[in-house]
Amino acid sequence: MPKPPELVWLDNLTPKSTRFDDTYYTRESGIEESRYVFLDGNSLPERWQAGAEPVVGELGFGTGLNFLITWQAALSARNVTSGTAPHLTFISVEKYPLDRDSLAKALSPWQDISPLASELIASWQPDTEGWRQHDFQSATLHLFIGEASDALATMPMAVDAWFLDGFNPKTNPDLWSLELMQAVHRASSPKATLASYTAAGWVRRNLDAAGFAIAKRKGFGHKRDMITGHKR
Repeated sequence: MPKPPELVWLDNLTPKSTRFDDTYYTRESGIEESRYVFLDGNSLPERWQAGAEPVVGELGFGTGLNFLITWQAALSARNVTSGTAPHLTFISVEKYPLDRDSLAKALSPWQDISPLASELIASWQPDTEGWRQHDFQSATLHLFIGEASDALATMPMAVDAWFLDGFNPKTNPDLWSLELMQAVHRASSPKATLASYTAAGWVRRNLDAAGFAIAKRKGFGHKRDMITGHKR
């Protein structure tokens, strides 16, 4: 059986992991931050418009917010030549999955993604470890319940755009280790990109040592920096 998360709820709305002493998203504007950091940081709207269908990979599924905002954005995107929307392939891993009621509660503040959230919640069965596939309208979610290292060693396909979204590197260093970043590099396509909310120096150094070219950009809101990168 998967290990359950250790949660408290801030203002009865925002989930916080007591194991990692970090919230699952920014309390004030989590959905806007996800769009800025991960969609814009990987230039996904531009890639979709150009006709590409990049495979998205994520470390830390959490509440599924990143998957849902990416799915929503893909549904509204159009290839400038054909006028068709892309099919989203999204691969993610979660060691401590929320139960269905907690998932529904965590996603309840975001009304603009509630129809998609309802589909995810209805299909949610995090009761066994390993890979599972969820098929939705114009989106396929490959979710691994368990250790990130096991997921990266058994990926169903190479990743073109990474969302590095583990909890705070200070409290969850294993998900940002050099060994794991090397595994991320091996699981990447030749022109893969990445984005992350964190710009911690040791995380940047690990990514550089693993084979990624890393750059800082303005962080979201009050945050000074975030990072983007590509496979060298």
